[in-house]
Amino acid sequence: MPRILYLAGGWPGHNPDGIARWLTPKLRNMGYETELTSDPNRLGDDLADFDLVLLGWTQSDTTERLAPSVEERFSRSVQDGLGVAGWHGMAASFRASLTYNMLVGGNCVSHPGGEGVRVPYKVRVVDPDHPVAAGVSDFEVASEQYYMHADPSNRVIAETTFSGEHLPWIEGLTSPVAWTRSWGEGRVFYTSVGHYLEDLQLPDADRFLAQGIRWATRGTPHSS
Repeated sequence: MPRILYLAGGWPGHNPDGIARWLTPKLRNMGYETELTSDPNRLGDDLADFDLVLLGWTQSDTTERLAPSVEERFSRSVQDGLGVAGWHGMAASFRASLTYNMLVGGNCVSHPGGEGVRVPYKVRVVDPDHPVAAGVSDFEVASEQYYMHADPSNRVIAETTFSGEHLPWIEGLTSPVAWTRSWGEGRVFYTSVGHYLEDLQLPDADRFLAQGIRWATRGTPHSS
């Protein structure tokens, strides 16, 4: 049975406890054994017995950082094949830890419209041939629309376009919503959907996350 270390916590506005209560039984039904933690220092432990780290964490402070020894050990674990998956706040965490941000593959720098504002936007699947996108259709969300700075080595699976209603100079610009990437032997999946629990419960978003978790898990066969 594959094992997940699930880091849940940080800023309470993203409801990490509520999402964990919803997601943990789903992971069990997917065949995972899950260890839940709220201690980021666990990322610096020997994680050889885990197949995936699931990041349900969001920064509590813009200066938040992982201890250098924790960041280095986590990076090595992923290089050696540990998978990483997560949503929303995963790319708004440990902003002072550059290796972490490079590993994740992107950083949320804004959500035009404001914090927690339900901005209607479309998630558009742009790489339907990727296993993570199997059976996922374009879908609508009314939530924070993340504006991302993203790594050019990411394989973008879905994106969104900004209307310009809140920042006129970004009208028509696109930003990635979901991507996959490699970090050494490890695989990384991220989706920016998930400010609210009901965002993740949308059928296509739910499927996206489940398939992203499966794809990133160490040892999972994949063709892309």
